[in-house]
Amino acid sequence: MSGSSSSPPAGRPRLLDEPLGLTVYSLPAPQEALAADSRRTRSGRLKMFLVLAVCTAPIVASYLSYYVFHPQGQAGFGELMPPRPLPALTATTLAGQALPLPSLKGQWLLVSVAGGACDAGCEQHLYLQRQLREALGKEKERLDWVWLVADGQPVRAELLPALKQATVLQVPERELAAWLAPAPGHRLADHLYLVDPLGNWMMRFPANLDLAGAAKARRDLERLLRAAAAWDRPGRDPS
Repeated sequence: MSGSSSSPPAGRPRLLDEPLGLTVYSLPAPQEALAADSRRTRSGRLKMFLVLAVCTAPIVASYLSYYVFHPQGQAGFGELMPPRPLPALTATTLAGQALPLPSLKGQWLLVSVAGGACDAGCEQHLYLQRQLREALGKEKERLDWVWLVADGQPVRAELLPALKQATVLQVPERELAAWLAPAPGHRLADHLYLVDPLGNWMMRFPANLDLAGAAKARRDLERLLRAAAAWDRPGRDPS
């Protein structure tokens, strides 16, 4: 019949007559797939732990050197506390501005607590805070001294000239009591408290600190700053 052909040209086989080529790929057994997934999971976790270890090693080492090994064989004067992070409280500056308490992180903090009238014990603490900071010499920029006014009363005007380098904040005592704690039988105002740059309260100095005690407290501060030199730097992160 014109225009049609029932067979292909000579020498050219029909496609339907050609054998169908299939490539067969072997599939892994379910047990092998599970084992491979388990290996990948373990490897990922191991890498994560290694990264965390590298990041935290300097901090852990500095704390161990003070808490456990006690440089030069001397025991600390201050009482080490289970770390308590700065609470999410909003304090008020002397200028009446709101300031989140966690924003103080990034520096060592030497903290006192007292009412705005500031009795003799309060004045002694403020004096010792300033002297302890100055005694650190070139390292003093790593330490801020902080007075937390706990009764909402205004600070006596005659104290203000001496507080130019201090951080003075109004924070209600009932809120502070959930963070700081005095030794049994004492008040919050009886102690100086030390907060590390990570924002953890970690040391309480003995109540009613005098000049002889302040010299021992200075040695604690110097050892802590020396132990933390690998990871702590003066000044706060502007971010």
